[in-house]
Amino acid sequence: MRAVANGGLGSTTGRRLQRRPDPGQRDLGGDAVHVVVVGCGRVGAGLARNLEESGHSVAVVDRRPRAFERLPENFSGSTVTGVGFDRDRLKEAGIEQAAALAAVTNGDNSNILVARVARETFGVERVVARIYDPRRAKIFERLGIPTIATVEWATERVLQRIMPDRPTTEWIDPSANVLLIERLIPSSWAGHKLSDLDLAGHARVCAITRLGQGSVAGPDTILQDGDVIHAMVSGSSIETFDTHLGSGPVKGGH
Repeated sequence: MRAVANGGLGSTTGRRLQRRPDPGQRDLGGDAVHVVVVGCGRVGAGLARNLEESGHSVAVVDRRPRAFERLPENFSGSTVTGVGFDRDRLKEAGIEQAAALAAVTNGDNSNILVARVARETFGVERVVARIYDPRRAKIFERLGIPTIATVEWATERVLQRIMPDRPTTEWIDPSANVLLIERLIPSSWAGHKLSDLDLAGHARVCAITRLGQGSVAGPDTILQDGDVIHAMVSGSSIETFDTHLGSGPVKGGH
């Protein structure tokens, strides 16, 4: 049976963080990491379930104790009752060891505040905020906070943003020889040309999404931190391309 916090703000009775990584571990590679989900509505509960099933440690924060009833009965992560932008509540949720945070409450202002506290106060690299107003979403994208607007919302889209190593295929040709994949670039590629990502005969980047806006970019386009690339890859070369992307640019190359 999962332990649900109750009592008052910050109550964590029976709280468990069974798979929290070692302090300081924030890499989002193949190893299990700790993720904080703020908001336990339908999307937040779905995220928590999906992340835990993938082997990650999860803490869920919500101001309503009954919201945790959405979590599976066998959920073994932690629940923290309180507002998500309260630094003490975030600390109870393990924010200082978290590799990622998703702010998915039902309020734009709360989500942005949570995201900024996570990024600016606790240095969490992978942060995403749910935004209902698309006009606000564009503003916060320019501040460097990835957002997902309600109109395009899906649990899978959040996972793509906070778990960049999660494989994402957008299209497959009928023969399965060519695939269109989406990847968030590691920060090490910022400042390099788009063409530096190409692998002759194996993969070619054909478009990017930057600050929430997609575009067909030329080979001389300079990559920026937070860019999401869309690449055509041969079916047998996905692992090769992912290794190339994860290894970073060749030193001295541009």
